[in-house]
Amino acid sequence: MLTVSGATVAFGRVTALDRIDLQVATGEVVAILGPSGCGKSTLLRAVAGLQPLDAGEVCWDGEDLAGLPVHRRDFGLMFQEHALFSHRDVAANVAFGLRMQKMEAPVRRQRVREVLGLVGLAGFEERQIATLSGGEAQRVALARSLAPEPRLLMLDEPLGSLDRPRRDELTEELRTLLRRVGVTVLHVTHDHDEAFAVADRVAVMQSGRIARIGTPADIWHDPRRAGVARFLGHANVVTVGEGGAVPWGRVPAPAGPAVVRADAFSRVDDSVPGDDPVVTGTVADVRFRGDRFELRLRTDPGDFELLVRDPHPAATGDRLSYAIDPAKIAGLSS
Repeated sequence: MLTVSGATVAFGRVTALDRIDLQVATGEVVAILGPSGCGKSTLLRAVAGLQPLDAGEVCWDGEDLAGLPVHRRDFGLMFQEHALFSHRDVAANVAFGLRMQKMEAPVRRQRVREVLGLVGLAGFEERQIATLSGGEAQRVALARSLAPEPRLLMLDEPLGSLDRPRRDELTEELRTLLRRVGVTVLHVTHDHDEAFAVADRVAVMQSGRIARIGTPADIWHDPRRAGVARFLGHANVVTVGEGGAVPWGRVPAPAGPAVVRADAFSRVDDSVPGDDPVVTGTVADVRFRGDRFELRLRTDPGDFELLVRDPHPAATGDRLSYAIDPAKIAGLSS
């Protein structure tokens, strides 16, 4: 339904969007993921009609939206701070967009009841905003965005102001709600855990461009670019081949940069011959993570460190060897 073609936006000498191409299918949830300043919020504003394009186009169902004002695009917006009206009750907050549409009062009240039931807040019409929990406030904001039945829902860092435990909890709620509603969604976030949990596909932005797009599993297992791999949290971005930081010897990967997942390592006795490539090193640091240990392994030769996930305990200074699963190595471009 949504098609962005060659979208370009520049602020003076800074190019915020550099020929962005993106398609979002009906009912699909697409997360725009990236660090601050990468252009993801500018892309959202351009789709909403809040930011004019210098080049390119935004289309819905093949219709160019250039010149169509924000209020006529039938897109819903939900922001980080929710922007709820504290002096109005839940029903009045949810009905705000319906009033702007001049919907008659009986129909409006029915729609408010329907959408509150949809987000799991049936019976909350008369509750005051100050009495709501964080999750309830998030659902009221979502209900307000959904009430006018937008053809596209846009979420701009909806969980960005929360601490990690609260973010994790509300991410699960948001995922459930979006699946239940079935609306088409463009979700902007800087948090890859949130993007992976919520989205059908994730577009990773860097310096105004989409550097990688695919399902969460696709981009995690094969980030393709070193910058994307590091942003997603892969610690082991290494050089394969002669002159590399680690003696990869038998690794069946082309020479050059590669990412090795932290779960690619299995502890072995290096005195026993095997077919898998083996790396040996000294444990520089150990952290307990509940179901596993995370080790910093300083490899031979040199002073290069790998992050290794190991179900078995280890101590700083231990000399250990690990077989590497070739299926968990992916080549990268620079």
